[in-house]
Amino acid sequence: KVAYKFDRKHNHIINANLKLAFEDRLSQEDRDRIGVDTFYNLLQTIVGFMRREGLNREEILKEIEFKNSHIFQNAIDRGDRVVLFTAHYSNWELLPTAVALKFNIELVGVGRKLDSKIMDNLLKERREEHGVEMIYRKGAVKNLIRALKSGKVAGLLLDQHLGERQGGVEVQLFNHKALHSPIASILARGLNAVVIPTFIRSDDYKRYVVEFNSPIDVIKTDDRDGDILKMSQAQADAIEKIIDREPNQWFWVHRRWKGFYPNIYRY
Repeated sequence: KVAYKFDRKHNHIINANLKLAFEDRLSQEDRDRIGVDTFYNLLQTIVGFMRREGLNREEILKEIEFKNSHIFQNAIDRGDRVVLFTAHYSNWELLPTAVALKFNIELVGVGRKLDSKIMDNLLKERREEHGVEMIYRKGAVKNLIRALKSGKVAGLLLDQHLGERQGGVEVQLFNHKALHSPIASILARGLNAVVIPTFIRSDDYKRYVVEFNSPIDVIKTDDRDGDILKMSQAQADAIEKIIDREPNQWFWVHRRWKGFYPNIYRY
């Protein structure tokens, strides 16, 4: 509550996002409650990351329930190339570790290199302890193609703004225009990869639920750009659905709609 109250910059971003997404569906009291939860989610994600240091597979997995595991397991059993995508939702940092440990697979994630080399190395080492390999955004597509062809699973966060110069494509998110990463769509179309929306949630930050959802249909016609746009919209729809269900689980601090509505973030 203190962080939400006194961090006025991020308080403003959170409220701007919530007003844009939900309009008059939420009261100011609702927005404040979600704002507090946003900071609390981040705190629990960091604390959980530190707490899992030195824990073994069984100790980590005993806190996690998996729903619709057959969706993912069937794709693995068929030998499909698999892309899991998610959002900064609940304890998103635990999700790739949970999947890698549960299914004994190698998972490759894409991330931004942190400004602190020490923290970047620590984060990378901790993830790799549990079967999660991290690659940086620069050259990510080539590295992901290589990883998928070698039998590894790709894990992507697709809920942040990606500028047009970086290849972002226009989608609708909560009935407003936003720019979305096409990387999962490119992999689906180019490699016939199975793209599965996958999210983690918690009510108390002691027990977690990982849920696999129905794969996004692969579209491959003569219209490459149109195919990528349609698949990207389907991904955005899956993210919107999970956020709309429990908005207090999402990380509302990102300036998600800044590509088309930059004025709402001016402070």
